[in-house]
Parts: sequence; C-alpha cells; structure tokens
Amino acid sequence: MQIGGALENSTLHVQNRKTVKNIKTYEGFSMKNIILNTDSYKSSHYLQYPPKSEYVSSYIEARGGEYDKTLFFGLQAFIKAYLLTPFTQEDVDEAEAIMTAHGVPFNKEGWQYILDTYNGYLPLEISAVKEGMLTPLKSPLVQVVNTDANVPWLTSYMETALLRAVWFTTTVATVSYEIKEIIKSYLEATSDNVEAQLPFKLHDFGARGTSSEESAMLGGMAHLVNFQGTDTLSGIMGARRYYGADMAGFSIPASEHSTMTSWLKEGEKDAYANMVEQFAGEGKLFAVVSDSYDIYNAVSNIWGKELKEKVKESGATLVIRPDSGEPREIVLEVMKRVYEAFGGYKNAKGYIVLDDCVRIIQGDGVDTEAIHDILEILKNEGFSADNIAFGMGGGLLQAPNRDTFRFAMKASAICVDGEWRDVYKDPITDAGKRSKKGRLALTEEFETVRVEELEGREDLLKPVFRDGKLLKDYTFDEVRNT
Repeated sequence: MQIGGALENSTLHVQNRKTVKNIKTYEGFSMKNIILNTDSYKSSHYLQYPPKSEYVSSYIEARGGEYDKTLFFGLQAFIKAYLLTPFTQEDVDEAEAIMTAHGVPFNKEGWQYILDTYNGYLPLEISAVKEGMLTPLKSPLVQVVNTDANVPWLTSYMETALLRAVWFTTTVATVSYEIKEIIKSYLEATSDNVEAQLPFKLHDFGARGTSSEESAMLGGMAHLVNFQGTDTLSGIMGARRYYGADMAGFSIPASEHSTMTSWLKEGEKDAYANMVEQFAGEGKLFAVVSDSYDIYNAVSNIWGKELKEKVKESGATLVIRPDSGEPREIVLEVMKRVYEAFGGYKNAKGYIVLDDCVRIIQGDGVDTEAIHDILEILKNEGFSADNIAFGMGGGLLQAPNRDTFRFAMKASAICVDGEWRDVYKDPITDAGKRSKKGRLALTEEFETVRVEELEGREDLLKPVFRDGKLLKDYTFDEVRNT
C-alpha cells in the first residue's frame, strides 16, 4: 500500500484520470460548481452518519479573538453569487469524474436527487444575525439545516463554502470597525468636526496585496461598511452587485513614485507643480507621495517654500504622503514641518489644525497599533486628528485569517428517525474548542439558548435563505446603519 492509501489501486486511478480528461476546463480561475466547492473528505461523509439520519443542524461562531465582538457581514454576497444559481447535470457529472479520480467516494445518488427534485437548488435553510450587527464572541452568527430528510449530509458538506463566505468579510469588517472606534475617540478629543471627517479617515489601499480579485472585492466592501475611503474598486463593485449600493466609497487623484520620479530628481519640484496645476480647484483634494528622495526637503523647501503660494492659490487641498521610514517618527516630523511652513490655527478644543490647503496621509507600515500610537503622539504634541488620514493595505485585507477570531462551523444537533439529538465536541486537550449543543437561538440580550427555550423571545437568527430563494435582501445602507 502506498502512502495514504489513495493510490493502492493504480489501475483504477489511471482509468479515472482518463475520465477526467473528458470534463470541461475553466477559463480564468472561476470555479462555480458548488459540488466541488468543498474539502475532499466531505465527499465521503454521506456514508458516515447513523442509519435513519434525517436532518443535521450546524452553526458558525467566532470562538475568540483580540476584540470582544465581531461585525457580521458578507453572507448575502455568497448566497447571491453561489446559491441562487442551480447546479446542472454537467456539474454532477464533472464532480463525479473529479471525485472518483481524486480517490474519494462520490454521492452521485444524493446529488442527482437534489437535481431532479429541486432543479439543482440546495434544500437548505440558512439563518443568520443581521448583516452589520455587532455580536459578542461565542455567539452563533449563522445556523444551517437541510430541509429535506433525504439529504442530511448536505448541511456539513457546505461547511467549507459557508465558513469561507463569512469569516473573511466579518473579520475585515471587525478590524475596520475597531480602527474606526480608535480614530473616532481621538477625533472626539481633538476635533470640532467629528462626523463629517470620520468616514474618510481610513482609506483602503489593499487591492494589490490580496490573494485574488474576489478577496479584494469581499474585503474591500467589508471595509466600506465602516468607512467611505477606498482605492479598491472591486469592493465598490461588490457593494453594488450584492447590496445595491449606488456608490459606497470615494477616492481622489493621487500620485505614485513612478509618476513623480519620471521627472527625475532634478525635476522633483516640476513634478509637484504639475500635480497642483492638474488638480487645482476649489474644494478639491489630491495626494502626492513626497518621499522619493528626501521627504523633509520636499516638505520644508519644495512644498513649504517654492510651491507654497501655488498650493494656497490653487483652492485645493494638498495631501502629502510619506511612504517610508518608521511611521510613528515620520508622521510627527512631517506634521511639525508642514505646520511650520503652512501654519494653522487652534480649534475650540485647543488643538492645532493645519491650514486648510494641506493635510497628511500615512499609508506605509500602518496597522491598528500604529494608528493608535500615531494619533496618541500627535495629540500629546498638540495636533488635532483632523490633520491626518491613514491608508491601510495588507494589514487590512490580507493579514486577517480564520484564526483571528477562531471561526468554526460545527454540527450541534441531528434528527435520527424523527428524534433530535444533541451533537457536540468537548476535547479534554482544548476547552476552547468545546462546541454548542442543540438547535440554537440567539436572544436580543445575546444569550445563546436552545430553540425550545426561547419562550416567546425574539430569535436574532433570522432565515435569509431557503431552498434556492433569498428571503432577506439587505441594502448597503441597512448594513451600515444596523
């Protein structure tokens, strides 16, 4: 027997590989066959449930993390993208060929039954808390159960796709929310104009740092639940496509190093002057990366002396972007030099606000801790949070992983021969992995109870999908205002 046992019958696998050659190939990297949107071992699970099993109820929760709550988001996008389009006979045949060649059993009879009985729509009911809701850790966020007793295996078969559908978007939305709370606290302490500024204080720079366009779309729109600044166009499109947002986020003209250094070092001033000329106008904003050579010379001399009057007369707001060095040190030094060059005033709370013609954005080396530290340093030096915005890339859209909040989907109840039984795990080696028992409900006080213990109280887990139909269609404004 070869390692793992999967290649024990080499003749069979050679035959199976020949079968695989007859299936369709994909253009690009889009995989829409929901039957194959799973882990390999799931394909064998239909053979492992007790006899006369009828229904399996599972839930998704965030079991732990740095914060005490998560901001739930993203399930609707998955439902619209993957569950409202039925699978086909071609999908079944493809999955059979792939799974068989891959070395795992394939439940051809079960999938054929769903195709013939439900026209390829999945007989599942998915319930969830409201999208945009802040929910304490260890609360059920989603609950899933099959609606046809002939396919009890279907619930857990969908674990991979469903868990992936919500952990990433919820994690990004939560991290973005927590940063929003940090920035908000400093604006409340140092600014006279909190509400108008807050939505644009954290800008999404993360598109190029994600693993795929779909990841950029999902993470990008998750960030937009909290803020309106983004350069991730995929996130804008996701919010439009899946939540009906007309325009969920905004950006401004901005330079990159290539557009500045193409003027050569001796043409640095001309490169900056061109930016002012191109994007001048009352009330407009434009950002210029200014560290290609010497950020301090750029701020104090080129911007602060040679182009100062040009900037002031343009009517626009110049946003200076440092892009290298230790951000906690660089931002303060740049802030002092900008204030020395352009001046400003003290607001009603006694903090310095730069002249309206100039602001700063820090987009390099930024994470939650750095944002907090920079704002604290500026506050201690007498500067208002009005003066700065932040750009965040990989730390926002790529650093989060499933274990950031220890997301998991677990079965909690099974109905066998008409009788519901508790299903749970309780490993002696890790109490944190203890799972919940029974069919669950979440009260308005965020208490997790059994459905039969609700006693007339409202259940926050509301059905959003059943048997191929979307039951609740959230708008992006609803999500933002939850």
